[in-house]
Amino acid sequence: MLATIEYDELSCTLERTGNGDQLKQGLMHEFINPLLYLRLELQKDGRLAINFGIEEINKPGQLSEITSQFLRLLYRLTMKDAYPTDIEPCVRTDWFLKNTCSEAYEYIEERNKYHTFRKIKYKVTPHKRKQILSVA
Repeated sequence: MLATIEYDELSCTLERTGNGDQLKQGLMHEFINPLLYLRLELQKDGRLAINFGIEEINKPGQLSEITSQFLRLLYRLTMKDAYPTDIEPCVRTDWFLKNTCSEAYEYIEERNKYHTFRKIKYKVTPHKRKQILSVA
């Protein structure tokens, strides 16, 4: 999804994998991007929780398609019928980032202690490739 974005600043990600003290605090994995947020944590009662967020996009187009696709994918991959183990209750909406992914990304980027920066390489979509070839 994110590889199809042409804007450099939106193809940057920060990832954090829990270890040691972070695992004791419940953090297993965290992914943040100016558009999307995803976090897997182990709660004190031993249950897994998937927290997520999206940046609100008010105009139709590529960015709103990506956030919509992310939500559909999240729910499709966690629905009861997708796996033998029911992980559907893990998806939490009590801690949801809405319209603050870009702010959270900037905050973590400036104070980064635990996250690893990664830039996703741009890949031209087949539709875009056809447009480029038709112009040439």
